[in-house]
Amino acid sequence: MDEVNKIITLCGKDWVNIGVEFTFLGGKPECEGCKIKRTCLRLRENAKYKIINLRDGTVQECALHDSGVVAVEVVELPIIALLDSKKSVPGAKIKYDKKDCNLLDCSMYNLCNPIELKDGETVIVEKVIGDSPGVCEKGYSVKVVELVRVEE
Repeated sequence: MDEVNKIITLCGKDWVNIGVEFTFLGGKPECEGCKIKRTCLRLRENAKYKIINLRDGTVQECALHDSGVVAVEVVELPIIALLDSKKSVPGAKIKYDKKDCNLLDCSMYNLCNPIELKDGETVIVEKVIGDSPGVCEKGYSVKVVELVRVEE
């Protein structure tokens, strides 16, 4: 994994292993008085991460994890989404715009509206994976893509 993109954070001792993927849901009220919260809360809320390395194994106390937390190295995972076919070009830098869609029961809704992205966020199309897994009920022409955030 790219050294530049790795982040050191703390994860629950009970579940840390290299290769584990998780979604960071953000801080909780129990984190407010914690002296090490900056290390935990440096991750982006709703982003998906993968543990790529375990640090020294020192266990820190944590109000949320009964067995404590340990330091790990993580990388943010690419975002899999459906994107307008015309914008689905590898290397394209775009402002992500969520589709105007209220069809919550659509099988592709979560791909069209990935929780990791905010409307207007700048991303790069890392890779075009292929055609959409179904036909868009709104008539949009979309492709499955891998997106990476641009730090601004």
